[in-house]
Amino acid sequence: MNPFAGAGSVLLVHAHPDDETLFSGGLILMLADAGIRVDLLTATRGERGEVVPALRGRVDDPEALASIRVAELRRAATGLGVSHTWLLGEPPARAPGLPPRVYSDSGMRWVTPTIAGPLDNVPADALTAADPAQVAGDVLALIRRSAPDLVVSYDDDGGYGHPDHRAIGRAAFEASRDAGVPFAELVPDDATDAWVVDAADRLDRIREALRAHATQLTVHSDEVVHSGGQREPIRTSVGVRLVR
Repeated sequence: MNPFAGAGSVLLVHAHPDDETLFSGGLILMLADAGIRVDLLTATRGERGEVVPALRGRVDDPEALASIRVAELRRAATGLGVSHTWLLGEPPARAPGLPPRVYSDSGMRWVTPTIAGPLDNVPADALTAADPAQVAGDVLALIRRSAPDLVVSYDDDGGYGHPDHRAIGRAAFEASRDAGVPFAELVPDDATDAWVVDAADRLDRIREALRAHATQLTVHSDEVVHSGGQREPIRTSVGVRLVR
């Protein structure tokens, strides 16, 4: 079943700058090209992201990195055709009556070569240290403001276990449920009951959006090399599954 059938607007909820392109760049392009309004909510500014080797001597302060990554996010989102880009904790993605706040990057560690897990110590202002009800309340505030027809975020394991992905995915599901808006999760394109988006014909545009995230990755032909040296093909297809 096509989760986007009849939708005029979609809200994507991601954890860090670059996730929107790595996980769903092709999906965003296809939706925008079809005339569907795509809004993007990003939970953190990626302060704890590792910087690519070529830039490590120039970007070594978390606050400076956060500012750079937000700018990278906005460039990538513009290239993908996103209508509005918001940061969690800033109005309108903040529950009424609460002062603005920053949800910082919680960081992660590799449990296996492909599965991430939480760190032993995270900052007090990290997304995963926040009250889950408050996080969901902030997402809910934006849903009520932007009035999407569908909310899309991560599945239960956050794609690969990253604690921030899991936390914001749960919050997005709870907020969409409370708002009475359908929710869909991003899953592998071979997952059961997944509706598959194949955007291979938009590879050049996905590449350009990825290049905006220059502190985090390098684009080599049809692959990306992450800051830690991990190399993977550029993702052009993704599964989307309605959660009932």
